[in-house]
Amino acid sequence: MSMRSGEQHTLVQENGPDVELRVFGDEFYSRYETLDGYTAIHDRELGLFCYAAVTQGEFVSTRTPVSETVPEGLPRHLQEAPRIVAEKTSRAVAARSVPPQDLATSHHDGVLTFGPNKGLLTGRRVSSGDVRGLTILVEFQDLSLTVSAADVSAMLNDVDYQANGNACSVRTYFQTVSSGQLDFTNLVVGPIKLSHKRSYYIQNLLVEETLALVANLQVNGAPLDFGQFDSRGENVIDAVSFVYAGPTIFDGQLWPHNSVREVNVGSHSTYFYMLTSAGTSATDLKIGTFCHEQGHLLCRFPDMYDYGDRGHEGDLTDSAGIETYCLMGSGNYLGNLGTPAPVCAYLRHLVGWYTEIISLNEGGDFEARHGEYGRILIYRTNQVNEYFLVENRARAGFDRFLPASGLAVYHCDYLGSNEFQQGTAARHYQCALLQADGHLDLEHNGVGDAGDLYSQVDNIALSHDTNPASTLWNGAESGLTLSKISAPGDTITFTVGQGDPLNFNVAHRNPIEAGRLAMTFRPPSAVNRLR
Repeated sequence: MSMRSGEQHTLVQENGPDVELRVFGDEFYSRYETLDGYTAIHDRELGLFCYAAVTQGEFVSTRTPVSETVPEGLPRHLQEAPRIVAEKTSRAVAARSVPPQDLATSHHDGVLTFGPNKGLLTGRRVSSGDVRGLTILVEFQDLSLTVSAADVSAMLNDVDYQANGNACSVRTYFQTVSSGQLDFTNLVVGPIKLSHKRSYYIQNLLVEETLALVANLQVNGAPLDFGQFDSRGENVIDAVSFVYAGPTIFDGQLWPHNSVREVNVGSHSTYFYMLTSAGTSATDLKIGTFCHEQGHLLCRFPDMYDYGDRGHEGDLTDSAGIETYCLMGSGNYLGNLGTPAPVCAYLRHLVGWYTEIISLNEGGDFEARHGEYGRILIYRTNQVNEYFLVENRARAGFDRFLPASGLAVYHCDYLGSNEFQQGTAARHYQCALLQADGHLDLEHNGVGDAGDLYSQVDNIALSHDTNPASTLWNGAESGLTLSKISAPGDTITFTVGQGDPLNFNVAHRNPIEAGRLAMTFRPPSAVNRLR
């Protein structure tokens, strides 16, 4: 998904000039506000964005365009009733043909950020090996591309690509974060000119029409060989991407998204696809959204943020999930979409993107090296689905735009959901960043800040009695204790299971009585065993 949380965007009107609105939501449910806070709705009949009112819990158009004076007595920040939100979301999910098991747990009737396949989404996964995607450039009757196929191909494939403010190409990004296990390239074809104006495709998905035209496409005088896009030899195209002309349309079927469409092209069929925009010039070509959506398609990564109020799951509180600390949170937006955050250690572990696993359970002194994505530092608990991961997130490389720098500690449970910020045994994140300052800003729908990661801590930084604590979601002690964490840098050293229990680092502890500080620590092992 591509979640927006009140960012200002230019939106297109069929019968008027472009308008600046704040956008909230995703491809399944969205709402809009003027810059001064009045709710807007796209009036399809007028072809304009108009001020919205609420009737029986649902938005209706006042038929007054947002370019005109606000209707008298209209309040700001209107929202629809939860039942309306739920109904609209359900209809959008059904229309998009999203596999239902990817959007709901077996015991919740709702849209959750949940990976039902032991943390991952279900479906065909191609997260390793040489994978070649098909990217199709799309034009409308009233709008042509202002970027070339060569521009898009360079962004997707070039080895030393750093144009237009990007850190690298999409190919290099996945090669790097997968430690060389995934080599994802794309053949770019088109542009394909569709039969209607752009506004038509806000309500009508362009996938089938585009693929019907591509099925007969000639490349270098020969029919397009769809077998090159099927890395598993199953007559299924691994990944199809549609890049449409013009700026991003945060509305209807043109909202950037990924989903499923089974369409026959020659002897092959499509399945997973993604759709995004090309922008108005080559400077708009950014890898962030493309990498995020391909994370869903290729790797079956779930989203690591809260979908917000959907009215189904009984959780009406928004939270930030893992925020910018992962590509599958809001990390794809970092660096103006050009330097997305890496895939976090939790998701890399789930898909097997590692060359070694270092167990922290025996205790001792350890090193976490920045950008060493193939090395997983794990502390296992007595619950097979619940564990802790540690990694170096110093501000460098793909982490250069993070709000904090230091050692990240994740509390992981692949039976959890990043929809649930309560932190209870029944309702908790799938992957929670233990924010070192103990403020729980991300759970409270705040933004990341400098206190999120562990910087230099001379004594105890994390234990069962600190804030945050290393306890399990059910409140039981996990046994994980971190101390002597070095300053952020290319290498961060830390100790597991050792330290002075009577001298907690004040920035990372609860205001508890001195008598409760006496704890017994497991002595460190001389050998850090590889498991």
